[in-house]
Amino acid sequence: MSISRFHAVEKASNRKPVAATIPATKVSDYFGIHVFTRKTQKKYLSKETYGALTRAIDQGTPIDREIANHVAAGMRMWALEKGVTHYTHWFQPLTDGTAEKHDAFVELDGNGGMIEAFSGKILVQQEPDASSFPSGGLRNTFEARGYSAWDPSSPAFIVDDTLCIPTVFIAYTGEALDYKTPLIRSIEALNKAAVDVCHYFDEEVNKVITYLGWEQEYFLVDEALYAARPDLMLTERTLLGHESAKNQQLDDHYFGSIPTRVQEFMKDLEEECYILGIPVKTRHNEVAPNQFELAPIYEECNLANDHNQLLLSIMKRVARHHNFRILLHEKPFMGVNGSGKHCNWSMGTDTGINLFSPGKDREDNLRFITFVVNTLMAVYKYNGLLKASIASATNAFRLGANEAPPAIISSFLGKQISEILDKFENSSIEDAIEVDAKKRLYLGFGQIPELLLDNTDRNRTSPFAFTGNRFEFRAPGSSANCGSPMLALNSAVAYQLMQFKKDVENKRAEGKSKEAAIFEVLKAYIKESKPVRFDGNGYSEEWKEEAAKRGLDCETSVPLQYDAYLRPEVVCMFGATGVLSQKELEARNEVKWEMYIKKVQIEARVLGDLSLNHIIPVVIRYQTALLENIARLKETFSAEEYEELSFEPKRLTRKIATHICAVTKMVEEMIEARKVANRLTDYREKAIAYHDTVLPYLDEIRDHIDDLELMVDNQMWPLPKYRELLFLR
Repeated sequence: MSISRFHAVEKASNRKPVAATIPATKVSDYFGIHVFTRKTQKKYLSKETYGALTRAIDQGTPIDREIANHVAAGMRMWALEKGVTHYTHWFQPLTDGTAEKHDAFVELDGNGGMIEAFSGKILVQQEPDASSFPSGGLRNTFEARGYSAWDPSSPAFIVDDTLCIPTVFIAYTGEALDYKTPLIRSIEALNKAAVDVCHYFDEEVNKVITYLGWEQEYFLVDEALYAARPDLMLTERTLLGHESAKNQQLDDHYFGSIPTRVQEFMKDLEEECYILGIPVKTRHNEVAPNQFELAPIYEECNLANDHNQLLLSIMKRVARHHNFRILLHEKPFMGVNGSGKHCNWSMGTDTGINLFSPGKDREDNLRFITFVVNTLMAVYKYNGLLKASIASATNAFRLGANEAPPAIISSFLGKQISEILDKFENSSIEDAIEVDAKKRLYLGFGQIPELLLDNTDRNRTSPFAFTGNRFEFRAPGSSANCGSPMLALNSAVAYQLMQFKKDVENKRAEGKSKEAAIFEVLKAYIKESKPVRFDGNGYSEEWKEEAAKRGLDCETSVPLQYDAYLRPEVVCMFGATGVLSQKELEARNEVKWEMYIKKVQIEARVLGDLSLNHIIPVVIRYQTALLENIARLKETFSAEEYEELSFEPKRLTRKIATHICAVTKMVEEMIEARKVANRLTDYREKAIAYHDTVLPYLDEIRDHIDDLELMVDNQMWPLPKYRELLFLR
């Protein structure tokens, strides 16, 4: 469906189109036309205003109220010309979603009429209330005031008739109530720490930019089948359902020909993304049936995260026009691959250098080793925190299954880089360092090949793998906000770089040269961080035992994984980098525990309802039909024939009765376990209780119902089965 036909469908459905009909044939002709880009800013802002705005974005200089008024005036003019009638501060509360409250561009003119108005005051700051969003105790409901504040580094955009202004969301007392605020803080902390370290190699570096390239996996299901599955509607995963005889065993879906209906959906999705400046580039079938992936060109981390959050809402809207529903749950179907959101992370300088790429001389390569090794140190020291940053009730079903990495954070470097680091660690300073008249540093073991970019493999069982010129954090789940793992990673690496600079300066204070100091510190770091380096099979039981011996965090309970946020060394790290205070960390953990409780609670309630009100009544009807059959067999055949002919119906009836009793009993026990857990007032204790005493019932009840699915008449079974859900027609 072309852009014009897509919007024609929207008009036909009495819904205002997302964007105007665009008779363009090239993406470059319409990319970002609904974004207040720099090109658009130049057109609608004065030279002075544009200069002040770009300096604020590039250099972090403040924007005064007068400049904000000029920006607001230009933004309003642009938006009104696009047919916009409303504006909203678009923010990311602690729900893994986005939030917005729309206001019209109108004010009374004092003469009984109205005028279109939008001031710098409104642009810069609003008070959206939003008292129902989770705050972890940072504010009471009766103290609902919170502020949203404009983030100039992420450009405003138009969705339907509304101008959306990306903002942070903070409490009245200044604490962060969102993902964007600490993410921006972490980006700035990493910038400062990385620039300081870069100056050991290049004094011209003034800024280090953090880049993010996410890969979004998702499932599509037919809307009619979705509507017939209460579990999908309420939890986004199938709480019951036996595996299909054929699912992904043949690997015939992976990278296969994209189904026609899906291709049309993808075309429209991409067009909507391009209109909103989201540079999506890659699309393909994933491993599981009905599973797909799209990925963009890498962008600055904060903007990339905004684009991912925006994409998720666009996907859902476009899918409805094609009679699909999007499933972002990490494990919507048992027995097939789940969905992740791989975060490809890197750092680059304002001088054009990727800090994770080897250079053309040995000095550049020492810089490369410096940043790789410091990243490894951060991952080693804070592996528990990184795991907690991607932990959730939903992602727990995915990790360690099929293609997803295990819930143990380790790093895969590949054979070549591992050999380089090992050789670096075991070389002597005298042999390895030589400084010529131009003060260039030489590494005694030779030049790092420029082919390094192509000499690393991708270990799919590694949560944190080096993949050429970046690290790929493969553990985040598909429904998550990338801001959670990115702010943890940025902060940990920033703090580690700060420590590296201190260690180097301490060596220099002892009389060591800069080069010798760097070399000695890196050798020590390589040795210390070895436990986090693992190139083998992360799924093996041997690795779990080995990881525990190495001192890595092997906790499997999600509520207990969150404890990593409050460890003294983590609180110290976040405080030193200025990313999150202890109060903010405590509040976020309250939110995480509460969200865990609610998700398990909802699933338990839905499964209980499905079991007792959908499945068991149908099974009993089928059982009754079997009993009637048995009775008629007795009436029809001789006693000897009856015993032979009724054996299987009797055995099946007995098996069904056993399953009915087990399901009924377990649902009652699950309800009682929930009641006991609900009496706990401490969120952490309650979350642990839900994990330990309620969650296990979900699998146990499912096992019995899935067995019943194979016994009961297919025509009577009340829910669409996997073979119907997993194969689009």
